[in-house]
Amino acid sequence: MLFLRNETFKGYLKYYPITSCIIALNIVLFAVDFLFLDKQITYWGLFYAQSFYNDYGLDEPWRYVTSITLHGSFDHLLFNTFAIVIFAPPLERLFGHARYLLFYLVSGVFANVFSVIVYSGEVYPSVGASGAIYGLFGAYLYLAIFRRFAIDESTRKTIYITLIFGLIYSVIVPNISISAHVGGAISGFALMSLYAYLRTKRVIR
Repeated sequence: MLFLRNETFKGYLKYYPITSCIIALNIVLFAVDFLFLDKQITYWGLFYAQSFYNDYGLDEPWRYVTSITLHGSFDHLLFNTFAIVIFAPPLERLFGHARYLLFYLVSGVFANVFSVIVYSGEVYPSVGASGAIYGLFGAYLYLAIFRRFAIDESTRKTIYITLIFGLIYSVIVPNISISAHVGGAISGFALMSLYAYLRTKRVIR
């Protein structure tokens, strides 16, 4: 099973430094913002799809990135942290540290961009790492479909179950940006496809 974590805490920090830094940043920002700043960081960094419909948010572009690191509640932070702890390490190991960071950020940013593209007029603030996390899921979906030899059957089933559960959860639970989840998944799937293509091309040469 690809998602079983057997590392010690020290080993986790050593082998997955980017994932560890992302988790630490999310936790620190949440704690400081909620305990000391009365959510001022959240207000400064959250993402409003409807606010960026014109010119795709070029006036305040940092929000496309900052919103990925912020969370609206402790439960929100806890759920996303758990997902990152479990699902991120195999991809950081596969891509390498720098490429994984780029993959994570691009997935999260594209999730917000996709929210703008499909904006329907509903007013809602958006924060959280879930768009980037669904980028992880999208990458695994590509592997499960097109690189079956790369993962075991138990991992493949876990991927399918997680995506089905995530889709149901996104639909039935209020105040969730379905478009961000879909956008993140599309981005992750596309990026993994590109990575696999480039790796194959390099091997053939």
